[in-house]
Amino acid sequence: MPIQIETGERAARQAAATALWGRAFRPFFLGVGVYAFAVTAAWTAIWRGAVPAPAWLTPLWWHGHEMLFGVVAAAIAGFLLTAAPVWTGRPALCGRPLQALFAVWVLGRLAMLCAGRLPAGVVAALDLAFLPLVAAALARTLWRSGQWRNYGVLALVAALALANAAVHAQALGLSADSAPRALRFTADVVVVLVVVIGGRITPPFTTNALIRLGVDARAVSRPWLDRLAVAAVALLAATDLLAPRSPASGALAAAAALAVAARMTGWQTLRTGRDPLVWSLHAGMAWVALGLALVAAGDLAGAVPPTAGLHALTAGGMGSMILAVVTRVSLGHTGRALILPRGAIGCYALVHGGAAARVAAGIATGSVQGALLLAGGLLWAAAFGLFAVLYAPILVRPRVDGKEG
Repeated sequence: MPIQIETGERAARQAAATALWGRAFRPFFLGVGVYAFAVTAAWTAIWRGAVPAPAWLTPLWWHGHEMLFGVVAAAIAGFLLTAAPVWTGRPALCGRPLQALFAVWVLGRLAMLCAGRLPAGVVAALDLAFLPLVAAALARTLWRSGQWRNYGVLALVAALALANAAVHAQALGLSADSAPRALRFTADVVVVLVVVIGGRITPPFTTNALIRLGVDARAVSRPWLDRLAVAAVALLAATDLLAPRSPASGALAAAAALAVAARMTGWQTLRTGRDPLVWSLHAGMAWVALGLALVAAGDLAGAVPPTAGLHALTAGGMGSMILAVVTRVSLGHTGRALILPRGAIGCYALVHGGAAARVAAGIATGSVQGALLLAGGLLWAAAFGLFAVLYAPILVRPRVDGKEG
């Protein structure tokens, strides 16, 4: 009997040691929480002059790069490399290949933090390796699946990889002004992904939640309106690349805002208040609609500064949608009930508060603006730090139902 107990304990320890590499969402979502907290806190310290900025292009562009290609790219990788095998029924990336991919992401982040101390070519090589590898892993899963619509998601990941190359081209002195447009194009492409994925998951998740709550209502998805919203945001991305902050970009942003808001009218948003895992998805999409509307107001009439719309889309739309997705996926894919851990609703409160402060700072002036910037950075960082603390035990332990992953 002691031998059997020892063997069982050894097996349990081995399962716990390998659980982190069971599916891509585990290391990447944990990495998102830790790095979003760290890099946002670091940027706040840089802005306050407490620490020097890495010597890479401008401090503002370094900040934008790390939020998009550090935090957001990891969230995209974790979600897509977990969801694609479910969509296709093909094997998931796990074990040592997943460890290697995660190590590439970590090396890219360390390289960007050490920019100026490392040669620019080394920084570029380490950072640029990640997204092409994600695209390759995703292509392997989608290949011969017969699900052609999913290849659009693969194309968006490839576009992000090319945009990152354009940013580094300026850092390497190969171009004169590619970085700012490439960073804005990246933000737009991520918005396209949010609109695509949000449109896929929010209506069915809402319907399932309403059924569990005994509410006699169903979320309705209108395919033509979904296609219109995606097309409008995609055209905005192309226009921002060719003619940024122009009447054309403003008109497309307005059309995209209306389309995104219109398709939400069938999603039963007002009935989701009793389930934070669902209303958080709706709130994230509402930020996208608001951000697009603010971009339109700025590009068409100069009514608001460009940073207000940009941060409504990034800190608001991307930040809140990432937390909405990672808090839900981490529960469902570890076999747990779809019930937020105690205190986790604070993640949502903090990210929305931080985003609101950051957007308001784009409009405010003087000491009020400084106070809002500081509050926005601290609240947003705290949201992801809280997620990392609360969800680390979930992400590093085996599934509670004993299944793989």
